[in-house]
Parts: sequence; C-alpha cells; structure tokens
Amino acid sequence: MWLPELIDNDQPRYLALVDAISRAIEQGVLKPGDRLPPQRRLAWVLGLNPSTAMQAYREAARRHLVGGEVGRGTYVLAGSREASLFLLKQPDAGPALLDLSTNLPVIDADDFDLQRSLLALGASSDLAELQGYPSPAAMQRGRLAASQWLRGRELEVPPGQLLLCAGAQQGIFAALLGLCEPGEPILVEALTSPGIKAAARQLRLPLHGVAMDQRGILPEEFDRLARATGARVAVLMPCLQNPTGVSMDAARREAIAVLARRHDLLIIEDDVYGALGDEPPLASLLGDRSVLVGSLSKTVAPGLRFGFIVAVEHWLRRIDPEAQATGWALSPLCLRVASEWIEDGTAARRLDWQRQQIERRWRMAQKMLGPRVPAGASPHLWLPARGDEVDLPRMARAASIECAAADVFAVGPGASDAIRLSLSAAPGLVALQHGLKALASELALRRQPNEPTAALSLSSISRQDVSNE
Repeated sequence: MWLPELIDNDQPRYLALVDAISRAIEQGVLKPGDRLPPQRRLAWVLGLNPSTAMQAYREAARRHLVGGEVGRGTYVLAGSREASLFLLKQPDAGPALLDLSTNLPVIDADDFDLQRSLLALGASSDLAELQGYPSPAAMQRGRLAASQWLRGRELEVPPGQLLLCAGAQQGIFAALLGLCEPGEPILVEALTSPGIKAAARQLRLPLHGVAMDQRGILPEEFDRLARATGARVAVLMPCLQNPTGVSMDAARREAIAVLARRHDLLIIEDDVYGALGDEPPLASLLGDRSVLVGSLSKTVAPGLRFGFIVAVEHWLRRIDPEAQATGWALSPLCLRVASEWIEDGTAARRLDWQRQQIERRWRMAQKMLGPRVPAGASPHLWLPARGDEVDLPRMARAASIECAAADVFAVGPGASDAIRLSLSAAPGLVALQHGLKALASELALRRQPNEPTAALSLSSISRQDVSNE
C-alpha cells in the first residue's frame, strides 16, 4: 500500500496530503490506474482525522489527479497531468525555468494595436453598448467578420452557417455536448490536445486514439477503428496538429475524407492553428459531414476570446438551438475589437507577423537541435527520445526548460518518452536560444548530417487501439 510522507509546514494537513499525491504521480511512484488506499485506513496509518483524508481525496479529484466510484475505490487518472499545464505558475525559490509547456502565440512587446483601438473606442459615442450583452447587430457583424477571416482559409462561409463563441476550446466543448451522447465513442489522434481530453472526460465520452505518422492519422487505422467502435464522430486537427506539429498533405486529407463519407462520420475539425500553415482545412472536402472550429487565439491575440463554429444549419441547431449558449459568452468589447481588426486588415497583418516569428524560432531550433527538427515550421516542436536518451522531461528540466510530457497528450496508457516544446511561448529569441542550447548540451547532441530525422514517435501506442475508457 502506498503511504505518503507528509511535509510539515504551515498549510492544512489535507493539502499536505494532496501535495503528496501530486508528487507521487509526478515522480512515477503512483501510476495511472493505481488504486489509492481507502480513506479511513490511510487516515488511521497517518494519524489523521478521517474527515481530513476525505477532504484531501475530494481536493485531489477536483484537481483531476484522481477519480473514483462508490464501491470501487479511488484511482489515479490517466490524464491527470494535463491539468497542470493550465494552473497558474506559483513563484518558488528554485531557479527560473524557461516555460515552454503551454502553447501561446508570440507576443510583440512593441505592439500598439490594442492601444490604438482602445483610444478610438474611448472617443466613440456608444461605449454604453459595450457594458451589456452582445447585441444582435454586434453578433451579425462578428459573423460577417469571421466569414471574411475564413476566406483566408479558402472557405466561403455564409454568416448563417456560423456560430460565434469565446474561443476554440468552448467551441469544441459545445460541439461535443450538442452532438454526442454520454458513453458514445469518439475517434481522435493517438496524441491529442489536453483540451479535447478534458472536454471528453467532463462529458463522459470515451476517446479512441488513431495511430499517426508524419502526415497525420493513418487511413487504415482510421478505417479499422471506425469499424471496430461504430463511432459517429471524430475530433481531428489536420493542420499543425497539437502536439506533434504534423499536417495532412493533400493525399492524406483526401483519403480521410473518403473514409469519413464511407462510415458516415461527422468530423469536428479543430482548426485553431490552421491559418499558421499552408494547407486548407479538411472541411473543404467533407461537405455537410464537417463541423469546423477555429479562433484568433493562436494567430492574432488569445485575449480577444473570439472563436467560431462552422457547419450546416442542421448541426448548428443541434449545437446551440437558441444561439445563446455560445455567443453570450463573448465580451462585447472583445467582439468589437476582433471585428474591427478583421475588417481593417489588422488581424491579417498580425497573422503574417506571427508566421514570420514562428519561422524564425523554428530555424533557431534546427540550428540548436540539429536534424531531429524536421522541415516545416510549427509553433510547437515534438521531440521524441532516441538512442540512449531516457526520461526527456527530466532532461529538459535539467536544462531549465519546463515542457509538456507525452502522457499529457496520450489517449490511454503507454505514452512514449517524448516532450512538446512550445517555441512560440518563449518570451524572446535570446531566451529561447539559451534554453535550446542548454537542452542540446543536456542531450549531448552534435550536428551530424547523415543522422536520420526523428520527427514523430508514438512508441508503443503507434499501432494500438488506445482508449481512455
């Protein structure tokens, strides 16, 4: 039986127990699926009040570290660590880390776009409207702006086939909530974003991971899992996939579209990174079997919280019959700024700048880490272990880099030894250069022209049917 060592400090004892559980998961002492001791027994052994142990287990469940059912006990969750990516980082006495764990766009310290927009708003005569809920006129303007933005993705979308939402994560959640029933199988990439895993867990939707290669999900595996699970819905990220950074080429997109039609699958496409790449959305091949979700968060400014859901009216009515559950979450102020930036070209200019910055950072990663960084720039770099390398997250931390480990993204157990580095999250090129140089030294990398590129590794889950059930 696992017995924690409680650190004696000023915090309540139940929080000390929660911290001990968290440390044990982080260090691999407690692994996904491990059963924690019964609350009363643990309280007796540690000399705690049973209510203290109960409070600790509740807090651990709230943090998505553990889950349990009456009569079965409390178990470590397979996806417990992805929540740590979104916790506010607390200052400590340790050395400063270069935080590349969370996917953020590059921030321009010399940017005055928002200042200009707010100054103009301050001189306008309709500020009172921005203190309420979005008006019908503002929502229609936002839909027209989103339609204009999507032309850059080679899509012609009438405003009537658009719902506005407060970012792509809300859009994905709303689509799954409206289109799926609890317990319904959902197909995803074998490595998928923490947001999709979190939404599926909240909605009680079992995920089934489709194996991937350097061009996205494998058609034969997609076909096999569609037959085996009877799934009606798949959630995919065909362009600059998170975490691997791979994009489907034209042949792969066509193959997946053919299979989607054959199995009558509805594809929810997460296109939040799409405008940063060169490939059109998979939605362009799917007709009415598509729900595309996007936003300005990774391309223009995450603080605008401006997202959109694109589908035929039949699916939009299922997702949000009154068109309020999604759009009412928008801030009228952010909606105004986002609409203006799309209309006057500011958003397109910021997108071009973002792409340039990502290209510069990718070239730096190629220079620092050598041939293991593939061609084709992405805001995030997927780095699998190779040779004698073991425990890449530990090696990254030794180089003073905070990263995201493979188990954050893996659907089911058996994650490979790999990390995602969010290059665009670095506060500047100098900090990124120093961090990558330290990582290269830690990995004992030397540029060797004949060394094969290792762009993507799924290790033991690359050919398995993996599920989060």
